[in-house]
Amino acid sequence: MAEPDGIRPEERTQDEVMFYDTDAGGVVHNLAYLRMIERCRTRLAGQLGFDLRSMAQTQVYPVVVRTEIDYRRPGRLGDLLETRGWLDDWGRVRFWCAFEMRRPEDGALLITCRQQLALVQMPEGKPLRLERSPGGSSPCDP
Repeated sequence: MAEPDGIRPEERTQDEVMFYDTDAGGVVHNLAYLRMIERCRTRLAGQLGFDLRSMAQTQVYPVVVRTEIDYRRPGRLGDLLETRGWLDDWGRVRFWCAFEMRRPEDGALLITCRQQLALVQMPEGKPLRLERSPGGSSPCDP
């Protein structure tokens, strides 16, 4: 999917930490952070033309092939967490999204994350090339 020149998509989501997000000590479990990031990434994908209905119709899906995550500070039960995600890099067959998760109450940075994705045509599982913008630049060019 091509993006207009000069636009770097960004998305923000908020989640309240619930009991099921935490371990016995009331600290957010690592899988819960990934679920919150996935929610932000899914909305970001919609800005790139990969909304849920379009994906269901075309059977073309952005698939995570790599995740890099740094846990900097713990989130705790009852915290409101804000995840900010943006398109970080756009290549020929893969692209990167970057994320940071903060606690708005005190501005604490809890998580930094990058995910590499590829487009896949299902059900064949065939990787697809990424399109460039009409002017030949990537969606990440300023």
